Amino acid sequence: MKIIGENIHIISPRVKEALANRDKRFFQESAVKQVEAGIWALDLNIGPQKKAGHEILPWLVNVVQEVVDVPLCLDTTNLTAIEAACEVVRQQPIINSTSAEEERLAKVPLVAKKYNTKLIALTMEAAGIPVSAEARVNIALEKLIPRAEEVGLPLSDLLIDPLVLTVKGCQEYVPECIEAVRILQVTGAGVQVGLSNVSNSVPPERRRLINRVYCVMLMGAGLDTMIADPFDEDLKEFIRIVEQRDDSTALGRLLLALHDATAAQEQLSPDAVDFSDPEQVAVWKTVQILLNKVIYADSYLEV
Repeated sequence: MKIIGENIHIISPRVKEALANRDKRFFQESAVKQVEAGIWALDLNIGPQKKAGHEILPWLVNVVQEVVDVPLCLDTTNLTAIEAACEVVRQQPIINSTSAEEERLAKVPLVAKKYNTKLIALTMEAAGIPVSAEARVNIALEKLIPRAEEVGLPLSDLLIDPLVLTVKGCQEYVPECIEAVRILQVTGAGVQVGLSNVSNSVPPERRRLINRVYCVMLMGAGLDTMIADPFDEDLKEFIRIVEQRDDSTALGRLLLALHDATAAQEQLSPDAVDFSDPEQVAVWKTVQILLNKVIYADSYLEV
């Protein structure tokens, strides 16, 4: 599983402050730590930055390139900022992102082709994000992929994002995204998600478990890449268990059963769970909310 490190994100007050102060050391330390944690690429999310983005993003690219040598994910809606960053980036970057909205789809893939970048393409139109997997896949098949082909962007450089939404308030979207990942595998494009979106607005003590279990399910559906927290050691352990097929522990056997059930388009059997083990019960209960079988509540593990 390729992880794009999510920790340089404008939503963080500390990142926002560091950008305002051009705190070079902060960003370099963050970049080095994320690379040491095993990321494949580094997300640089500066937000819209309508006025100064064309200065901020290339500055940030140059700053982190002084200390790390990994692909950079240029994460902003400011296309001028992205072009300025593409002029100074060393490795093939990733543009995050285009949608199927008319203006974005007209402009962003052309920039990706011009600068030979990878491109994250969101299954979202002007009307918003559809609930069903089929509707999201149709956006990819009817708009995103044809536009990439039209401008000459190789499918190997296209990453379709079927858009993870939070289990708290958008629960019906959560299993549909898993199915969308599965179907999108046949397109020839890569499939990627923002993993931690699934636990947005969830209490902090619940977020990481939800992220980890959802990750295993998405891997079962065939996910290629995700924007995620590289410092979640248990998340990386879940990934390792799946990738190495490590069935040496009871938890490992449960995670493999979950992965394999998802891959087979089946649901995890209660027979795979030792209900006397609180850790396994927590995974089981989390699976039920992620499949929209049980209505999410902040107290779902205590029910």
